[in-house]
Amino acid sequence: MPETVACVGAGVIGGGWVAHFLARGFRVQAWDPAPDAEAKLTRLVDAAWPALTSLGLADGASRDNLVVAPTLAEAVADATFVQESAPEDLPLKRKLLAEIDATTPAGIVIASSTSGYGMTEMQADAATPERLVVGHPFNPPYLIPLVEVVGGDRTAAWAVERAADFYRRVGKTVITMDREVPGFIANRLQEALWREALHMVANGEATVEQIDTAITDGPGLRWPIQGPMLTFHLAGGEGGMAHMLDHFGPSLKAPWTRLDAPELTTELRDAVVEGCEDEAGKRTIADLIAERDRAIIAIQRAVEEARDG
Repeated sequence: MPETVACVGAGVIGGGWVAHFLARGFRVQAWDPAPDAEAKLTRLVDAAWPALTSLGLADGASRDNLVVAPTLAEAVADATFVQESAPEDLPLKRKLLAEIDATTPAGIVIASSTSGYGMTEMQADAATPERLVVGHPFNPPYLIPLVEVVGGDRTAAWAVERAADFYRRVGKTVITMDREVPGFIANRLQEALWREALHMVANGEATVEQIDTAITDGPGLRWPIQGPMLTFHLAGGEGGMAHMLDHFGPSLKAPWTRLDAPELTTELRDAVVEGCEDEAGKRTIADLIAERDRAIIAIQRAVEEARDG
């Protein structure tokens, strides 16, 4: 019998986790209160399976290892790890995590996929908060390897360590954060770029397509190999980051970015939506997902090949 993971919440993120765990050979017991949750989850897993098959399935991996449980208690009953992926609503998260904690066998780590809340504020109502951690993935969880792991004020060190070990065992790249910070690490970096992009659209300085092209055909090509810090290290030439900071440091005071979020007016919202629709053209959401998944796999393989030399 394969090891069992419980996935609570079966939306885009929760369903992505389900697909990933199934592909790694686990038995998954999922629960979601939505009446059409099973049908949506089945469609999501089916859509992800070709990409996962292309990457390579673990021994015993099968979509037949998915069980959609009728109750939360049944979903977590035999689980060796619990991944919660409910909507980003703090009262909901607090209540749900307390319920998961009350029904999950003792000693089992419970991780939340939250993209912004700290575990300190989410674990407030749990009876055994020491086993609650954040395990923040990136969409789609079945392809993007990064998971940010961090506990709250009442989380035990063993839970953080056990969660990090589990994620590594299922093929994830883990950042174990030393302290809580709103939005964690990667989302804060994404948010800075997102806010500046919205400002440029709002001010008529760039179109949606120009912004996307600026990244995909510009710095985005460097980031799969080396992140922004090493990229700027190389920008300093033989002098590295020290020369880069000494030479370009004054430009940090230049008005190149506006990190305060612009007001999301109806006009700005409509402009961004229209720009995305224009850029997508006749490609449906399903088409774009398939295109994205194929490209991510190709990039991952190319990066591995380059690193292996």
